Amino acid sequence: MLDYIVRRIFIGLVTILITTVIAFAIIQLPPGDFVTSYIIRIEAMGGTVGETQAAHLREIYGLDQPIYVQYYRWMRNVVRGRFGYSFERQRPVREVIGDRLGVTVVVSLAAVLLTWVLAVPIGIYSAVKQYSIGDYIFTFLGFIGIAVPSFLLALVVMYVALTQFGADVGGLYSTEYVHAPWSWAKFVDMLKHLPTAAIVLGIAGTATTIRVLRANLLDELGKPYVITARAKGLPEHRLILKYPVRVALNPFVSTVGYLFPYIVSGSIIVSLVLALPTVGPILLMSLLAQDMFLAGTIILLLSVTTVIGTFLSDLLLVWLDPRIRTGGVSR
Repeated sequence: MLDYIVRRIFIGLVTILITTVIAFAIIQLPPGDFVTSYIIRIEAMGGTVGETQAAHLREIYGLDQPIYVQYYRWMRNVVRGRFGYSFERQRPVREVIGDRLGVTVVVSLAAVLLTWVLAVPIGIYSAVKQYSIGDYIFTFLGFIGIAVPSFLLALVVMYVALTQFGADVGGLYSTEYVHAPWSWAKFVDMLKHLPTAAIVLGIAGTATTIRVLRANLLDELGKPYVITARAKGLPEHRLILKYPVRVALNPFVSTVGYLFPYIVSGSIIVSLVLALPTVGPILLMSLLAQDMFLAGTIILLLSVTTVIGTFLSDLLLVWLDPRIRTGGVSR
């Protein structure tokens, strides 16, 4: 087991390193650089930027160096806990994402918890009560949840809340707390606005997880060990929860590592629609502005969370299903 953990950690570190190289290279693929985007914006407003000034800006930002030199300098600072400087916002990257990272974690965890709390019992019920009225209802709602885009659901929720209840559900804070420093009152206000964001972000994942868990559990319920246990008189609830559900949860647990980065990167449009102060919109803006250090840092954080989540998923799978071992061989 210890060898397995050490090997997974080593693979995770290598994966993170490779991801940073690929991400940094992809960010550099569009023609031009941040100074080019900056010049275009200045000229759109009627201003001009001379070649000498542009060359001076590239020298200041280090954009006149080869890409491998820029990457080396960035990674050297990352190891020291410094993630570079945001060209667009004229602030250190740590300050730019620091305010939003905590909010992103809270929103993501709320959406993930909602997914688990709803999907697991509903998936079990739909499998055990196959073809019942409840199963048909949950199946219908699940298909709607999968088919409707999250940003469209966000627009519908905002429209209904405003027209029917006169409530503005956009954002995570009331107007008086948007720019206020953190306090207990601001935290409570955020909790009041959190359910809307969690529901909109988690509904698609909930619907998908219900379908996956239902299908897996139905496969397990028809296997001989379940039939034998039922014939021996084992109580139904104990039979279902102790054996088939535990095995059916394997695919569910294996996706835990991808939930947080998926919510962050896949909810950019939803965050824009709901005006959520998360990392997603900053990632989009940094890519459009070719603010490479800011975009690279966010991608690095997503990579790290994915690797950590995958590592935890692997450990949970080994604990959940004793048949899973290194190389797929039982010991």
